[in-house]
Amino acid sequence: MDISPTEMKRAASAQPLPSSATPASDPNGSEILVKCLQAENVKFLWGYPGGAVLYIYDALYKQETIEHVLVRHEQAAVHAADGYARATGDVGVALVTSGPGVTNAITGIATAYMDSIPMVIITGQVPTPAIGLDAFQECDTVGITRPVVKHNFLVKDVRDLALTMKKAFHIARTGRPGPVVVDIPKDVSMAKTPFYYPERVEMRSYNPVRKGHGGQIRKAVQLLLAAKRPYIYTGGGVVLGNASAELRELADLLGYPVTNTLMGLGAMPASDPKFLGMLGMHGTYEANMTMQNCDVLLAVGARFDDRVIGNPKHFASVERKIIHVDIDPSSISKRVRVDIPIVGDVKDVLQELIAQIRDAQSKPDVPSLSAWWKQINEWRKKDCLSFKNSTEVIKPQHVVQTLWDLTKDSDAYITSDVGQHQMWAAQYYRFDEPRRWINSGGLGTMGVGLPYAMGIKLAKPDADVFCITGEGSIQMCIQELSTCLQYKTPVKIISLNNRYLGMVRQWQQLDYGGRYSHSYMDALPDFVKLAEAYGHVGLKIEKPSDVEGALREAIRLKDRTVFLDIRTDPTENVWPMVQAGKGISEMLLGSEDL
Repeated sequence: MDISPTEMKRAASAQPLPSSATPASDPNGSEILVKCLQAENVKFLWGYPGGAVLYIYDALYKQETIEHVLVRHEQAAVHAADGYARATGDVGVALVTSGPGVTNAITGIATAYMDSIPMVIITGQVPTPAIGLDAFQECDTVGITRPVVKHNFLVKDVRDLALTMKKAFHIARTGRPGPVVVDIPKDVSMAKTPFYYPERVEMRSYNPVRKGHGGQIRKAVQLLLAAKRPYIYTGGGVVLGNASAELRELADLLGYPVTNTLMGLGAMPASDPKFLGMLGMHGTYEANMTMQNCDVLLAVGARFDDRVIGNPKHFASVERKIIHVDIDPSSISKRVRVDIPIVGDVKDVLQELIAQIRDAQSKPDVPSLSAWWKQINEWRKKDCLSFKNSTEVIKPQHVVQTLWDLTKDSDAYITSDVGQHQMWAAQYYRFDEPRRWINSGGLGTMGVGLPYAMGIKLAKPDADVFCITGEGSIQMCIQELSTCLQYKTPVKIISLNNRYLGMVRQWQQLDYGGRYSHSYMDALPDFVKLAEAYGHVGLKIEKPSDVEGALREAIRLKDRTVFLDIRTDPTENVWPMVQAGKGISEMLLGSEDL
C-alpha cells in the first residue's frame, strides 16, 4: 500500500501518543468510523444493533448527517443497501453485529458479490483478546465471508481503522465492483486515537486497468467493420460502468443489432428497433438465433454464463470471431474462448472504439448488413412473446404489460424477486433507461425485491418504485413491511400470486413428469389483512378487468405502501425456454413444443 508523501507526513504527525497519555478529546474507533463514512459522503446506512456494535450505534446517535435505517433482519439490511447501490451507482453501506448478525447478512453479501455491486459491510466482532475462544456471538467473519466478497479486513488496531475504511471504499467502487467487509472488534470500536483520513489511497497489490490496449482495440475495429453478420452482446458491466450512452452511440454508428442480458436491461432502449430483446434461457427467439448465427460478436461487460449461452459445446459448434471487453481479466475466456480480449473499463474502451470507427477508412458492409437484418426480421416474425390473454383468469404477462403502459412515461423503478415473475418482468416491461431494473441475477436470491425497493425509495423519494414478486418470494423478507412504515418508504408491491413456487413447478412439469414435489403453497396468509396489520393498504385482485384499476389506485396513493395480491393463472409458464443442457437456439416457444 502506497500513500502520497504529503499524506505520509501528515500521518506521521498524527501518530497516537502512548495509551496512558492519549488526550481525552481524541475520537474513539466508533467516532472515527462515522467520520470516515461522512468523508465518503454516505447518506444512508442500513443495519441492526447488537452488543458488538453498540459503541458504533452510540456514535451514530450523536450525529445527524447519516440516516440509519433499522431493518427487521440483517439480510434485508444488506439487500436494501444493495438496491440503493444498483439504482444510484454509489457505494451501499450496511452495519450488522457479530455472530448471527454476520451469518444473517451472508446471503445479501453473496447476492451483491455475484452481481458485482459496490458495497461496504461493517460487521461487529468480539473483543480482540476473545477472538478464537468461542466467545458469545463470535464467528470467523473473515473466513466465512472470504468466498463471497471482493475483499475483507479484520481491524485489530484502532490506528488502522481510517486507512482500512479508505481502502474498503476504494476497492468496492473501482475495477470490477463488489462488496467489501470490514470486521471491527468491540475493543477497537472503543479505543481512542487521533483521526486522519487520507484523500486517496494506492495499493501495490490492487491496481485495476482502466484503459484498453490500443492494439487490441484497433484489431477489434477492423474485425467489426469487416463483419457480415455482426452482433453486440452486453451485460451488467455496461450498466455498472455507466456506459449506456456509449453503447447507444456505437449501435447507432454501426447500425448493428444489440441484445442485453438480464442484468444489462435498459442499457439499450427496448424501444430502439436495433434492440432484439433479452437473450438466454428465457430470451427472445430473435436474440438467441442471432447470437448463435452471427460471425462477429462484440461482448461488452458480460460473462457468457450458463443462462446466456446454454450448452457451451452447442454454442461453439458455429464458427464466429469474438471480441470480449471486460474490466475483470478473469472473466475473459473463462467459459468461451475469445479471439480479441480487451481488458479495461467498458466506458473508456467503448469511447476509444467509437473514435477509431469514426476515423477508419472502411465502413460497415452495407449489403451484407441488409441481408443480415432481413434474416433477423424473419426470426422476429415468430413473435415469441405473444400470449393468449383471458377474460376469465389473470395472465401475469398482462399485469406487467399494463404496469408498463401506466408507467412508461414516468420516473419508475422496478425491482423483482426471483422466479417466473422475474422473467415476465424482464420480458414484458420494456426498459428504456439503465438502473431502472433491479433484480438478483447471479445468485438468484428470493426475498430481495422488497428490501431493494426500500433502498431505492430512500434514494429516489419522488420516483414510483414497484416490487414485482410472487407469494413465495415476498414471504422471505415480508417483515420489512414494518421498516417501510417506520421510514416512510411507500413502495408498491405487485404479487403475482399463482399459489405455486412457479419456476420450480414449471421445471417439475417439463423435466420431472409433473411430480410437483413441495412446490404448491398449501397455507397462504391473507395478504390484504397482513398488509393492513403492518399499517399499509392491501388490495386483492381476482378479475382481469380489475387489474388496470387496481394498479392506477396503487399509483394514486403516493404516500402509502400498497400490497396488490393479484391472483394469476397457476398453469402459466414462461416462454421461450431453453432447457438445461440444450443449446441456445434449441428453444421451446410454448406448450405446443413439448
